[in-house]
Amino acid sequence: MKIEKLKLPDPVIDFLKSQGFETLYPPQADSVKAGLLDGKSILVSAPTASGKTLIAILALLSYLSKNNGKVIYLSPLRALAAEKFSEFKKLEKIPLGKKIKVGISTGDFENIEKNLETSNVLILTNEKMDSIIRHGIEWVEEIGLVISDEVHLIGDESRGPTLEMILTQLKLLDTKPQIVGLSATIMNSDEIADWLGCTLVKNDWRPVPLSEGVCDGGEVTMNDGKTFEVERSLRGTPIDLGIQSVKEGGQSLVFAETRTRSKSLATKAADAIAEILEKKELTELEKTSKKILSENEHTELVKTLSLLVKKGVAFHHAGLNQKCREIIETEFRKGTIKLLSSTPTLAAGVNLPARRVVISNINRYNAKVGANRPISVLEYKQLCGRAGRPQYDDYGESIIVGNGNTKELIEYYINGEPEPIISKITDDKSLRTHILSVIVTHPGIKKEEILEFFLETLGGLQSRKLTIKFAIDISLRFLSSQYLIVKKGERYAATEFGKKTSMLYIDPLTATYFRDAIENISQKRKHTFGFLHLITSCEEFFPKFSLRQKDYESASLMIENNSSELLEPISEYDCSRSLLALQAWITESSELSLSDNLGIESGDMHRMTENADWLAYCLREISKHVERADLLEELSDLRKRIAYGIREDLLDLVRVKGIGRVRSRILYKHGIKNLDDLAKIPVNKLAEIDKIGSTIADNIKAELRKVR
Repeated sequence: MKIEKLKLPDPVIDFLKSQGFETLYPPQADSVKAGLLDGKSILVSAPTASGKTLIAILALLSYLSKNNGKVIYLSPLRALAAEKFSEFKKLEKIPLGKKIKVGISTGDFENIEKNLETSNVLILTNEKMDSIIRHGIEWVEEIGLVISDEVHLIGDESRGPTLEMILTQLKLLDTKPQIVGLSATIMNSDEIADWLGCTLVKNDWRPVPLSEGVCDGGEVTMNDGKTFEVERSLRGTPIDLGIQSVKEGGQSLVFAETRTRSKSLATKAADAIAEILEKKELTELEKTSKKILSENEHTELVKTLSLLVKKGVAFHHAGLNQKCREIIETEFRKGTIKLLSSTPTLAAGVNLPARRVVISNINRYNAKVGANRPISVLEYKQLCGRAGRPQYDDYGESIIVGNGNTKELIEYYINGEPEPIISKITDDKSLRTHILSVIVTHPGIKKEEILEFFLETLGGLQSRKLTIKFAIDISLRFLSSQYLIVKKGERYAATEFGKKTSMLYIDPLTATYFRDAIENISQKRKHTFGFLHLITSCEEFFPKFSLRQKDYESASLMIENNSSELLEPISEYDCSRSLLALQAWITESSELSLSDNLGIESGDMHRMTENADWLAYCLREISKHVERADLLEELSDLRKRIAYGIREDLLDLVRVKGIGRVRSRILYKHGIKNLDDLAKIPVNKLAEIDKIGSTIADNIKAELRKVR
């Protein structure tokens, strides 16, 4: 099917052709035939890289050419949302007779930005959309098209229930929006399509053909019948397979089960890959290596990464900070990094294809059972879906490293069907959280109406009515007993505390835990360490790192030094390494110190501070609710200390934009301890101070005038 034959306005056709689109891929053509451009709801179940983004763009442009409503694009991850935002921004140039305005919002669930009201294409994380619905924002009724990416994540324990709630509420809107669901291949896609009221478009076509296989004892058996040998070395099979592909002119992506192994595999590959590279490639990699060192503290992790990058190899995991990850992703896309060893989170995040994907181990650590367990077929298909780079490769290969079990692996993973999506909405935490949000958004709702709503969810379709009714009763009893909701006659309404909890976007259990702790706090003393303990102990806090044997002494000492700030007595057995890291962070420990002493890398620290800042904000809002005005200033200060990683004496200086953790401490050491001192120092003297200079000195003085 040719682009120019589509029922779309001429400016749209011209734009698509200018972007290099001439002919539709089979899944795209099938979607058009199913009524995509006629406002019909469809669920597309197709492999990675089969052109699902263009399906979304076609639906979006068709809708906006005929209607004045809003288009919502839902993404499970911030990184994916940012990727789509930059792609969709290009659409603003199309002269449709109306202005296309693309907006994005992915964080801060309490604030609903004004720009969302004025944009007609909104890219939102699932959680942000849920928050918008909870706030009762009026423009929700203007939504005419919902594009939901990665719909198969409804089966995910942590993210799934939120997505399920949104889609249930959006499909029940009076405006009956068109729904376009984009999903990986799943076994029960017909069931999901029925639930969403969509026509199913199922197509296994890929732009780059994929062959899958198993390597055992140096021999590779592919599902297309081909067999070949891999040259074996002391480096191990996963790296031998990766190197072989690079020698043949491809790139390799090696998936490892842990962070430690991803670093170890990359290290083993480095010298062999460096030997393959040309001089100009090595020169380019030298620059990238220096960039990594110049932009980051020299922790062991950063030094190792920069050393490996010199040789055309890298590793990628959540311990790396955003700067490092972005550099690695950019260089891998450019083809300068030839082999990338990564934990599986990469497969669910950014789009980084390689000619050959190597799955070094099919086991993963499962925190719930405290042991290794084989990955699901769905996860395997997501990993091998990264094989084959469109525009670069004629084929993609995915190879599992086996261990005398080739037949079983081929049968289970390669020939196996991905598992059906099973709803997690009826889990205790999900149900109490989402029942509260339904009561907040529908004050005066009856129990029967709550049941009717949850029967409209996927969980309602997959469970017995009696089971859901029983689970709802338990949640309602909990919410009532904690005074989050009240019952008047047959109708339920949220209390002020219930409304606040729902808008803060936290588990009702966490909200009651915070409320009870705050109500019992004594006055007239500091509680900073106690607040940090409260935050790191709650369900919502992540990432949580437990103490290692060598950390107990540090924990004991930290408790002793900060005992006056505790909300209640605790021992080292009540501590986590995350608590030690946050306390060290707000007392200005460096990333190097955190890495060396606590094994906490900068990527983890960033996620911890982001999460702790949000929970400190929740604590402050709940303190307001329970009329503990005496705690508000300390909690505001704590948020700033978490955000900047500073001691109390720098709080005044960081109010000025451009003065952060490092500069504020340097200024303090030069006798500039507050805004008055900063105002008095002449700009030329300020410029002479280390890490300032004339441009920054001018900017600081300009910003100072705004805050005084």
